[in-house]
Amino acid sequence: MKVVGFAGFSGSGKTTLVEQLIPALQLRGLRVSVVKHAHHEFDIDHPGKDTWRHREAGAFEVLAASTRRLVIMRELREQAAHSVHDLLAELHPAVDWVLVEGFKESDLPKVEVWREASGKPVRYLADERITAIATDSAQALPQATPLPVLDLNQPDDVAAWLLDNAERFEYRAASRPASP
Repeated sequence: MKVVGFAGFSGSGKTTLVEQLIPALQLRGLRVSVVKHAHHEFDIDHPGKDTWRHREAGAFEVLAASTRRLVIMRELREQAAHSVHDLLAELHPAVDWVLVEGFKESDLPKVEVWREASGKPVRYLADERITAIATDSAQALPQATPLPVLDLNQPDDVAAWLLDNAERFEYRAASRPASP
C-alpha cells in the first residue's frame, strides 16, 4: 500500500485533485481508497460533499472521520447480498447491543415493528424468530398472539423489555450459521 497526504487550507483544491487522481490511478490498474478528515461538520455522502465526489470518481472505499464519528463506505463492483452475520463480524467486538434494521429474513431473533396505518401485513404469523411485537395498534393485530405486545410509541418500555430479555438476544459468532 502506498499512502500520500494532501495538505492545504479549505478551498485550495485538495478534493478536486484527489477526485481527479482516482481515475488517473485506476487507468494504471490500481485500486484507490480515500481517507477524509471531516473537521468541519460530519455531513457526508450528499451530492457535492467530498465523500460523494470521491465515490463518484470511483474510489474503492472512502473512510471519513471526525473527532466523534467514523464511517467506511465501500463501492461494490458487482451487486452483493450481504449476510447479516458477515456484517456483524465487521463491528467492534466490545459493543454491548447491535440493533439490526431490516434483514427480515435473517435467522436472528427479532422484534416486529408494525403500524396499522402502513397497510402492510404482519410477519409474526409466519416467522418463528419474532420474539415480540412493537406496535401503535395492538387492538388492530389481525390475530391474537402469545408474544409480548410492546407500545411502539414508548421506546423506554421497549428498551426495558429488551434488557429484561437480554439472554434471548445473546449472539455468539462462533455458533452462527455458515454463510452460503
